[in-house]
Amino acid sequence: MYARILVPIDGSSTAQRGLEEALALAEKLGSSLYVVNVVDARLLIAEAEMAVPPKDVLDSWQLQGERLVAKASEAARAKGVAVEVAVRCEPGLRVCDVIVKEAADRRVDLIVMGTHGRQGLRRLTLGSDAELVLRESPVPVLLVRDPLKHA
Repeated sequence: MYARILVPIDGSSTAQRGLEEALALAEKLGSSLYVVNVVDARLLIAEAEMAVPPKDVLDSWQLQGERLVAKASEAARAKGVAVEVAVRCEPGLRVCDVIVKEAADRRVDLIVMGTHGRQGLRRLTLGSDAELVLRESPVPVLLVRDPLKHA
């Protein structure tokens, strides 16, 4: 049913939860994973008000992304799950657009991703890549939240 699962990761605890869920699902179903880190070059462009992000900063983000996907690859291989990894940087595109594009281009059957579960004003001001992926994805999307933290 879900032979190929896309998992976007960014180093956050919610992305880690998404990866863990995807690994568990892949183990049970015999699926392969496609783990992708999307470098959000728009952040640098917006902050610096420049047309093109400085190469050294983007190189640093690319290297960080490569470390993240390498760690995810190790975790998948340790569980016997076939995995392919990539780091994508598409200046001018939102992270959610790159994820949806990768899902179509790679012909995945499911996207599993972590979400912060923000609500209200925080959601309006910070936006939600997960919500936009859910709306625009050509395939089913499984959103995974961090367990609720109690005071």
